[in-house]
Amino acid sequence: MNEGKIIKFYREKYQMTQEQLGKGICSGTHISKIERLQTEYAPEIMTLLSARLGINMEHELMKLNNINKRLDQWQNVIIMQLYEEMDLINNELLNEELIQISNNANLYKLLRIRYLLMHNLVEESFTFLNEIKKIEHKLSPYETNLLRHVLGIYYLAKHEHLKAIQSLKTINDREYTNDEHYYHLAVAYHSHEQPVLAYFYADKAKQFFKNTNSYLRVIDAEMLMLIQLKDDGEFTETIKGFENLIHSCDLCKSTERKARVLHNLAFEYFRKKNYDLASKYYYESMQLKDNESNPYLLSLEGYISSSFFGKLLGEDELFLLANEGLEKAKNKNDQLYINLFTLLDFLIKNKEHDYHQYLSEQSLPLFKKLGFVYLIKRSKKELFNYYVKLKQTGNALKLAQLMINH
Repeated sequence: MNEGKIIKFYREKYQMTQEQLGKGICSGTHISKIERLQTEYAPEIMTLLSARLGINMEHELMKLNNINKRLDQWQNVIIMQLYEEMDLINNELLNEELIQISNNANLYKLLRIRYLLMHNLVEESFTFLNEIKKIEHKLSPYETNLLRHVLGIYYLAKHEHLKAIQSLKTINDREYTNDEHYYHLAVAYHSHEQPVLAYFYADKAKQFFKNTNSYLRVIDAEMLMLIQLKDDGEFTETIKGFENLIHSCDLCKSTERKARVLHNLAFEYFRKKNYDLASKYYYESMQLKDNESNPYLLSLEGYISSSFFGKLLGEDELFLLANEGLEKAKNKNDQLYINLFTLLDFLIKNKEHDYHQYLSEQSLPLFKKLGFVYLIKRSKKELFNYYVKLKQTGNALKLAQLMINH
């Protein structure tokens, strides 16, 4: 069946008409029917057509069949986050021109978007997303759900957690067998400060990762579950859980995951106002990250904050660190980090009025737009305390009402 598609592909590649290809072999009309899979033909004809095109039909059929197998393998290593294998298959498929006529050409485009997002190429992925959305009506049920999954991941990368939840919740579990989407749904709910739902979906993702022997992803799910458990005591069990995860990362030689575990442990200490240990673990996390990446900026922001509130660094050193973060955020045009480091700059310079004005007019609207519930709550609380301090009762009451309604 695929012989006709292959003949058409190479005929068009070499800019031959159907009559030119069939001259001395068969009519152009017969070529047309072969390409449209509307007729039977003698094996000799296919041999002659292949020879004229300079191809080995058996080899081309094997290549086409291999594309489908490699796409399945690519999706599996993307889910398992095995970067070397992922990159290898990506490079192989980039050089495979027959992918254009594969039955899974749209699947390839969707997996290509996932691959780009895995490498934080968010803007490049947006271009491909726009292209695939134009042909959404042509997608199979599985591909339609994969598109919803990919959109959810894209929105997470853009910090648009409400949109991520909306997209991921539309996935039909009966049509889509990749339960990895539960993990991304858990991440979205965690970012939206809904710990019960985050824990629930992280647990479902953990079971999927266990069943597919994705041990690195089991660590991801377990970490996500752990940080939903808010222990208000000495949180000994929580610390033990983090230590176990760090040990698992070391055993799996996963530096990236260890960096994330250290960051989340730092945040737990920061939440309990243990700024010494928060600063320590934020710094250790930073040392394991690419210093141009968003994860690095996130840990840098935490390190500066814990060092400021714990009075662990001098003003000049804090200012230099905040300026480093702000410059990198501006180079990436990342509005979230531009806001966070601008606020830190005002805080370090003790510009109280500028800090709260910027927080009210710039940062809080952005946090609301992006759906960062933690940052929204923190900002409202800071503004409320500031208005009370200034005896601006009207503004304080307005904020109080907003916090109660929320």
